[in-house]
Parts: sequence; C-alpha cells; structure tokens
Amino acid sequence: MIPIAALRTAGTRILEAVGVPHDDASLVSDSLVTADRWGHPSHGMLRLGWYVARLRSGAMRVTEPRLVGGFGAVAVLDGADGIGQVVAERACSLAVERAGEHGVGVVAVRDSNHFGTAAYWTRRMAAAGCVGILTTNGSPAMAPWGGREKTVGANPWSIATPGGAHGPVVLDLANTGVARGKIYAALQRDESIPDTWALDAGGRPTTDPRAAIDGLLAPMAGHKGYAISFLMDVLSGVLTGSSYGTGVTGPYVPDVRSGCGHLVLALRVDAVLDPDEFATRIDDLISTTKAVPLAPGAEEIFYPGEIENRAEAADSVVLPAKTLAELHELAASCGVELDLPAG
Repeated sequence: MIPIAALRTAGTRILEAVGVPHDDASLVSDSLVTADRWGHPSHGMLRLGWYVARLRSGAMRVTEPRLVGGFGAVAVLDGADGIGQVVAERACSLAVERAGEHGVGVVAVRDSNHFGTAAYWTRRMAAAGCVGILTTNGSPAMAPWGGREKTVGANPWSIATPGGAHGPVVLDLANTGVARGKIYAALQRDESIPDTWALDAGGRPTTDPRAAIDGLLAPMAGHKGYAISFLMDVLSGVLTGSSYGTGVTGPYVPDVRSGCGHLVLALRVDAVLDPDEFATRIDDLISTTKAVPLAPGAEEIFYPGEIENRAEAADSVVLPAKTLAELHELAASCGVELDLPAG
C-alpha cells in the first residue's frame, strides 16, 4: 500500500522537474492519484509518463488558457495546447463563476489536452452547488457503426449533482464498452481482457490487450454508443472550433499536439429549485432506488458515484508493480528521487 499523500507528492515533484508550476503540478498529480484511489487505474498514475513525454516534446505546453469569445453566460477558451487538467480547472471555475451571475454558465474549450477522469471536474462543480456537465473528445478508438476503420473517439462525458445527505451523484463514462485506459491498465498488469471489449486489427474479438490497442474498441450498447460518441464530438470538437474525428491525437502519442476540445456546463441548483428541497428529493430517489429487492448474487445496489464516494476515505492505494517501476524510472530521468517503495 502506498500512502496517497506520498504518491501525490511524487507526481508533483516529477511535474515540477519538467517545468510545471507547483500549483498546477499538484492539481495534475491529485487528479491522477484520485483516479487510483477511486479504483480507476486506467486514469491514474500510469498516465504520468505520457504527460511528461508530451511536455518534453512540446506537444503539450505549460501555458494559460485565454478567453477568446462568448458573451453573457457563455465563454470560449483557447487552451493553447496546455495541460488538460489545468485547462479543465480554469474552464470549470469559469463556468461556475458565470453560473453565479446568470444561473447557468457554459464554457467551450478548444485546443486542450487529456484531462484525466472527467468526474474529477464535475464533482468540483457539484461541490459548488451546481449540476456539472463536461464533455470531451479523444483520438479515434472505434469504427462508426457498420464500418471497420476507427474514426470515432471514446469521447467521454460526465454529469454530477449535489447528493443531499449521500454525497454527490456522478456519472462518468466513455462511449466505448470500456475506456481505452482500462486496456492499457490490463497490459500493465499482464492480464487478458474480456472478449467483449475490443476487436483486433482484423475485426475479430480479442482477449489480448496489445491486439486491442492496435485494433478497435467496441462501442457500448452497439449503435447507441456510436451515436452518442458522435454527438459528443460535435459538442467538444466541432462546436468549440477544436479538432474532431481523426484530427484528435491521444495522450499516449508523445510528440503530436492533441487538438481535443471540451464543453462545460454549470447549472446552479438554486436557480431552479430551493437547494434544501433538491436535497430532500434526491435523498428520497436514492433511498428508494437502494431499497429495491436484490437480484440473485447481488449484495447491494449503488447509486451512481457511490463507490467512488466511499473510496474518498482511503488514505493509501495499490499500484501495479510495473506502474510503480515506471514511476521510479520516470523520476530518475527527471533527476527526482522518490520516497516510494520500489516497483
């Protein structure tokens, strides 16, 4: 077990060593460690090496997003190829700020980078008393329904709301059957994957994570997942003036700019309903849902985000040995000595 505080410090120091200011480095590191704490290693510290490689090549830059358009409740930010977490933080904060003035705030972001798990950001908007919605596009991961070449990203999205006495209610999903990061995580652990997750380059179901990475991810819910992903690309890429479709590059490519875009919406609960009444109503919905009789083999019903809410209390995480070893190698390449166990 690795203490969360030590892991967060390790990530911060590595990022500072490649020129990221302390506060931004701490934010990025916390977003990755939080994903590991939630049990989502696909979006955790295994991605730090990808970010460092992109910073070193200049594909991702230490820069500040710029306000370039919009009026009233709407703003447009140019991410200027900045670090995705930094851009997302500025965008979500601005959306909440505009919501404070107008009841709702919408921020379109162009030319950003991968920002980690989307729920990290929508939860922050929920904590500010808003319904938070965040979309992003990504590099091609699956074929359009009926096709056999990947041109459509997983294009994840998240919605979070305050949750009354229960903690925030949160949805965060990719439109593929699984996020591509889960396949990378399986590769890190030298494990096979279910044959429903992906197809190899020849279009055949595969249990080999490397063949899956080189092939196609399967959409969630068949044609529905493809259609949702297409629309998320419209919102995140086409509408924002950012790249879209095959024009977006993933974070695992070290030397090509991403071009990904995001759309953020923050809706103040108190602009629609008294917050106490909202809390009472959502508590009732959660309680009613959790009281449903269990199906055979099930031990408990969870509302969306509940598992992660419980994980917030954890003060340590387990990293795959390969991820930990690669973290030490990354630190050494940056001239940083880590106070962490060896891989």
